[in-house]
Amino acid sequence: MISVCMATYNGENFIRKQIDSILCQLSLDDELIISDDGSTDRTITILKEYNDPRIKIYTHHREKQKFMYGYTTKNIENALIQANGDIIFLSDQDDVWMDGKVKKILKELDESDLVLSDCSFVDSNLNVLVSSKFKFEKFKKGFWRNIYKNGYLGNSMAFKRFVLKYVLPFPNNVPHDMWIGIIGNIICKQALLYEPTLLYRRHDMNVSFVNNKLIDKQQEKNILKLKRRNVNFVFQIHYRLIFVQSYVLFLLKLIFCKRKI
Repeated sequence: MISVCMATYNGENFIRKQIDSILCQLSLDDELIISDDGSTDRTITILKEYNDPRIKIYTHHREKQKFMYGYTTKNIENALIQANGDIIFLSDQDDVWMDGKVKKILKELDESDLVLSDCSFVDSNLNVLVSSKFKFEKFKKGFWRNIYKNGYLGNSMAFKRFVLKYVLPFPNNVPHDMWIGIIGNIICKQALLYEPTLLYRRHDMNVSFVNNKLIDKQQEKNILKLKRRNVNFVFQIHYRLIFVQSYVLFLLKLIFCKRKI
């Protein structure tokens, strides 16, 4: 059984296309878990219009977070808690899954426990900006590489259920995808699928940071002007220190609890 876990918040502009691209790849026994963070637009109405028993909607009561990504992290955590599947897929509300995504990732999971697939950056209208995130960012697995420059994207991840017992609950003020990716690298067999399986929208409403090189590339081609986020140096150091502290505590817990990796 597959559980697709999605965190939503005011996603009416894009969510229908994403839901359509997911449901057509799931069986009747699978589920799409939606955790909504109090949307004030038509997000919930759109979801209910499907009248599909595979769509299960839960309300997340948000609490104030130190960083903006904290809201998404706690919201997706709520979705993961509700999941019943043996295989977990993570999903954003505004992307589009490419045809065959589920089959390709399930094949990779035959020999691994966690899969991170490539994706293509697109604009709001699904015009391709960068065809391969892996190639563009020269992505590599590993702790130091991703502490310096995190390349793990939750919307590109799928993993076996046992991973949840290690990564949940998410530490406070730690990005969930960065946490799953880096922790997954030490507790399970992690694989990279060097093939884009989704269209990753980049627009003003994204919570994740906009890569400055990507913006420059877009401006050079006159494709799209995205606003630069004011991500100052103090913030970058601060959240990395929090992550490292949480990571060390996790390792100590593994050692003292004598968990088998």
